[in-house]
Amino acid sequence: MSTAVVASAAFAYLALLFGVAHWADGRARAGRSPTRSPWVYALSLAVYCTAWTYFGSVGRAASGGLWFLPIYLGPTLAMVLGWVVLRRIVRLARTQRLTTIADFIASRYGKSPVLAGWVTLITVVGIVPYIALQIKGIAVATAVITGQPRDAGAGLAWWQDSTLYLALGLAAFTIVFGVRHWDGTERHAGMVSAIAFESLVKLVAFLAAGAYVTWGMMGGPGELFARARAEPALARLLTLGDAGSFAWSSWLALTLLAALSVLLLPRQFQVMVVEAEDERHLRRAAWVFPLYLWLINLFVLPLALAGLLVWGPEAAPQAELFVLRLPQAAGADALVLLVFLGGLSAATGMVIVESIAVATMVCNDLVLPWWLRRHARAAPGADLTGLILRIRRLAIVGLLLLGYAYYRVAGDAYALVSIGLISFAAVAQFAPAFFGGLWWRGASHAGALAGLLGGFAVWAYTLMLPSLAKSGWLPRAWVEQGPWGVALLRPEALLGLQGFDALTHGLFWSLLVNVALYVGVSLARPPGAAEAAQALLFTGGDGTAPVLWRGQASLPALRALLARIVGEARAEALLAQQAQARGVAPAALVPDAALVQWVETQLAGTVGSASARRLVASVVQEQPLHLDDVLDILQETSRLRALSRALEEKSRSLEEATQQLRAANERLQELDRLKDDFMSSVTHELRTPLTSIRALAEILRDDPDLPAAQRRQFLGIMVDEAQRLSRLVNQVLDMAKIESGQAEWASADVDVVAAVRHAAAAAQPLLEARRAMLVVEAAVEQAWVRADPDRLQQVLLNLLSNAAKFVPDDGRGCVRVVVEPAPQGERVRVAVIDNGPGVPPAQRQAIFEKFRQGGDGARPGGTGLGLPISRRIVEHLGGRLWLDEAYEGGACFVFELPLLAQRQPPGVH
Repeated sequence: MSTAVVASAAFAYLALLFGVAHWADGRARAGRSPTRSPWVYALSLAVYCTAWTYFGSVGRAASGGLWFLPIYLGPTLAMVLGWVVLRRIVRLARTQRLTTIADFIASRYGKSPVLAGWVTLITVVGIVPYIALQIKGIAVATAVITGQPRDAGAGLAWWQDSTLYLALGLAAFTIVFGVRHWDGTERHAGMVSAIAFESLVKLVAFLAAGAYVTWGMMGGPGELFARARAEPALARLLTLGDAGSFAWSSWLALTLLAALSVLLLPRQFQVMVVEAEDERHLRRAAWVFPLYLWLINLFVLPLALAGLLVWGPEAAPQAELFVLRLPQAAGADALVLLVFLGGLSAATGMVIVESIAVATMVCNDLVLPWWLRRHARAAPGADLTGLILRIRRLAIVGLLLLGYAYYRVAGDAYALVSIGLISFAAVAQFAPAFFGGLWWRGASHAGALAGLLGGFAVWAYTLMLPSLAKSGWLPRAWVEQGPWGVALLRPEALLGLQGFDALTHGLFWSLLVNVALYVGVSLARPPGAAEAAQALLFTGGDGTAPVLWRGQASLPALRALLARIVGEARAEALLAQQAQARGVAPAALVPDAALVQWVETQLAGTVGSASARRLVASVVQEQPLHLDDVLDILQETSRLRALSRALEEKSRSLEEATQQLRAANERLQELDRLKDDFMSSVTHELRTPLTSIRALAEILRDDPDLPAAQRRQFLGIMVDEAQRLSRLVNQVLDMAKIESGQAEWASADVDVVAAVRHAAAAAQPLLEARRAMLVVEAAVEQAWVRADPDRLQQVLLNLLSNAAKFVPDDGRGCVRVVVEPAPQGERVRVAVIDNGPGVPPAQRQAIFEKFRQGGDGARPGGTGLGLPISRRIVEHLGGRLWLDEAYEGGACFVFELPLLAQRQPPGVH
């Protein structure tokens, strides 16, 4: 593929990233930032997958088989099991405006500038070679895709090397979309959106290459793995190695290393903590990010096996390029270009975010403190906003140039190939101080610094220096025989510890020394007052702590300091917001301890916590605090908090009581309305038969010559209406007693099957009068329940009489009563089914209301209380009654009752 095509595609892709970032920044300014989506947040975490992942995982799989997995198993476990801890870290960083891993650690231990500086130096030492690895990945991939030698740029002058201009282009992109603002806590919507987009590109490209090679070139995974098993040199790649060796210790070390790195790497802290829009996004990321890692590693082993099958085991040293060379060998040029862009995405994403994070650390914790010491007195009121931006931009350019220089000098040396995991081990030295500070209040600045320096020294001795020796930069005898020939001092077998691989050995000794010094020195030199205050803040869990500061300050001095760092307009806006929160005018703000701490927190988002402490100390008169003072403040704070909690509890109780009274009042109003409706319905129902009886009686009184037949007819109607009136009065009284809880209930063991048969016999005349058939179907011989026998008969007769009213009277009418166990097994179900017209959909809920009846109005009606009373009876017996709306061809009323456990019939469980 021609160089012009590749270069055009690369520049077009970078231009597309510019477009995505520009679009996202525009959306953010309009208040619709894409980073508010948990999907964008979760995808941005995939910046963890760099060129080392994209190319190096295949190379590692080609030599070690499944041993590439721990690098991704660690982050998976960290996200799935530790997302609650991550949420706590996000809260702390947001409330304290912490912008880097160095800032976080230094803030925990009294905002120590020395500790922040050492964390930054260690980060630079560990990360610059890793940036060189990304630059190398792009350069080598470009050489392969264009058909040039891997070291095509080695013989060129540095100003002729296109890789240099790639590094400068990445620096420009990073500056444009990552360092336009002085506030380090301001989120970079454009950068994060571009990173999320890149994550999708590299995932799609890698999956496309894997699928093409597995199915298009190798005939599917089954055939691929079968061919690999047939080759002894490849079959070992499908196992985990010798179980009797130290293999499992290496697996554990790699998993631990990766789990720590997923948060402690500067780029991961940037996207996971600093760029977090909403801590709730962590819930989504806790499963999306592990899923992403699983998907991007799905074809790592198939690609490694396929390359070794095509070119033989001797091609293993070049296996990191299999993802490009395999599609290239098959002539799939379009796929090759896509895979190249995926690798470009993996490398550029890491370089951009890492550069922003490390540049912020270099500015806040190395350059700016030095500048303040040298120039603060000469220019005490100078505006630092422009200076801060220039330092960060120059730091980004410097980092990328250092990475390029390391790439040029190292070439294909061992140090560059292995620097990925060695860099992880360097960053892992932050773990004891970082995580220990979240739980152990007794940890001190001295312990954290001693542990960090001790662990870093051992890391350099056991890992970094041996890698330089293997690259030819130091004598190999120094590694193989030890300094001055002392075998116990061999870097890869320190104190005679052998059997581990070099990485596990170095990680073990460095973390052991780190933790031992961290704990031992902290116990010997416990934290001071300032450290104790920060310890309370970080171990409290919610990011809040008492204000532990005493001294004198002036509002004009604090305002001037704030304007010096964040600009005049921004300073006035921030002070106005603070005054509004306190309910006073900006000019009336009291420069108390809370305001001093607030100003320091605002500055921390721009210059880091350590530099912010130094700047604030330069404009206030702070009184040193002793541990006794801290205890006094804590006691007073505890008393105030207890009082506040008591007031909140009383307020909550009053609010709950108010809500209960409001609910009771609404219930009373509802009951009053229901009473009025009930009385209205009752009087209406009573008036109907009374009106009929009165009218017929008046006819009989006023017309003594009425024919005997008509007289008997009127008397019969009067008797029927009187009986109806009697039933209505009885049912109204019955309903009133049930609702008031004053109804009398008997309790006995009742066989539901026998009760159904008894009710069917009693209702038989009603069905015969309509020439309808009554059928009882019992799936069990007996079904015993605890119930009131008379009330149960009342329910059955009501359902049967309702069915009798609506079945056809032309000889085709049929009513079925089905008794069977309910699906849950511990209840019995009774269904009364008729083949009448059914209940219209509009009336299916109303029929259970008082004085409401179903039907078309042409059938003889009842009181409208039968179904409501029946439902209340069944509910009182522990069951439920309903209309089966899914039944077609008539009406189906069903009720269930709980069975007696000791008398359950066979087959019912």
